[in-house]
Amino acid sequence: MFDAKIYVQRRAGLKKAIESGLLFFLGNDESPMNYTDNPYHFRQDSSFLYYWGLDNPGLAAIIDIDGDKEMLFGDDLTVEEIVWMGPQPTLRERSLQCGVRETGPSKDLEVTLKAAVREGRAIHFLPQYRSDSILKVQHLLGIHQGPVNDYASKVLTKAVIDQRAVKKREEIEQIEAAIAITYDMQTMAMRESKAGMYEREVAGAMEGIAVSKGGNLAFPIIFSVHGETLHNHFHGNKMKSGDIVVNDSGAESSLHYASDITRTFPVGGRFSERQKDIYRIVLSAQEAGMRSIKPGVKFKDVHILMCKVLASGLRDLGLMRGDLDEAVNEGAHALFFQCGSGHMMGLDVHDMENLGEDLVGYGDGIRRSEQFGLRSLRLAKALQPDFVVTVEPGLYFIPQLIDAWKASKKLAQFVDYQMVEKYRDFGGIRVEDDVLVVDDGYRLLGKIIPKTIEEVEGLSSRQ
Repeated sequence: MFDAKIYVQRRAGLKKAIESGLLFFLGNDESPMNYTDNPYHFRQDSSFLYYWGLDNPGLAAIIDIDGDKEMLFGDDLTVEEIVWMGPQPTLRERSLQCGVRETGPSKDLEVTLKAAVREGRAIHFLPQYRSDSILKVQHLLGIHQGPVNDYASKVLTKAVIDQRAVKKREEIEQIEAAIAITYDMQTMAMRESKAGMYEREVAGAMEGIAVSKGGNLAFPIIFSVHGETLHNHFHGNKMKSGDIVVNDSGAESSLHYASDITRTFPVGGRFSERQKDIYRIVLSAQEAGMRSIKPGVKFKDVHILMCKVLASGLRDLGLMRGDLDEAVNEGAHALFFQCGSGHMMGLDVHDMENLGEDLVGYGDGIRRSEQFGLRSLRLAKALQPDFVVTVEPGLYFIPQLIDAWKASKKLAQFVDYQMVEKYRDFGGIRVEDDVLVVDDGYRLLGKIIPKTIEEVEGLSSRQ
């Protein structure tokens, strides 16, 4: 945990933003894998962590702004539970770690909330994303008409997003600690991947590094010779010399701050000339995107700039043609780049998106596009100092998508389908880093992970 003063300051800022009412925070419970005593690895709710810091199941908290009271609810272990779990700090001891002096057993939470409901008090809670939490909130607040999240507090949600979006020094240190772990994961994968190995051998070793360093994975590892599948969590392919592997992976620090790094490398140690051509285009787009980052710049504009760099490189190879501005405006590049090029990052790898992706990534009068590709952009709004964002352009050759566009001659004025056919089995390439927005631009976070062709080839295993 951070020092208790940090959590006290965070809650003070939240109370100032809301001004009145009861703020209700529900922590996560354990979730059984296949029976009650065999749970999934516990992960606390990120907003609960942000304001209370306690990484234990079965907790809830209330801030009574009008009564100037903060209270944690939970149950101490019974002797029988201690037999299985060992002695644990009491709720009182834990509460002092985050600067809270008033505690109560779990049963008192229901009493407190139902009394507030009877009194007609405003009760603010965040959107819920787990089915057990939705049912608990429904019961505690007596919500019986319509989905629970229809009653979630818009004012609290906005205040939390505004506060969590701006990262403090101690948070940046945690993110860089997570990137340090990811450095070890990424460089090990480059060194150890050999023809004849299965992807799962390397993916499993990366997960082991994350755990052994005192953290965990920030998200399921994407490690595949089929990098054209954007979120490919299948690790059953046998790697062959000449394959290229997309390794999109990230660790959590011990305090659950995330990292998210992608590298693409050749199995066998050498890119082919054609692979180098595509790789250079992607890396050039990423470098151009990062150079354009500074406070006040809309990330949508950063994304469009990267799309134009990608389209320019594809035109040089003969896969695209015509006016580039018009081609990107019409979405022709989305045959090769079907997704967004970045997102916010912090306690969640896609930071706060459980609170509403558009609320986190849009605003400022920017509306989400309906256009294929551009509609998948998670972050579009103007950047502010101390935002942490990912920058992750890529090029992906998806045979089924190529066939569909070619059959309908979609945007054929911008796409040379005859040339595209020569790349249909190419796969995909993505390069991704995590950056901090600073007053005069950006700062690349963490230990530098090899990404130029020369650096990647120098580290990759050779047969």
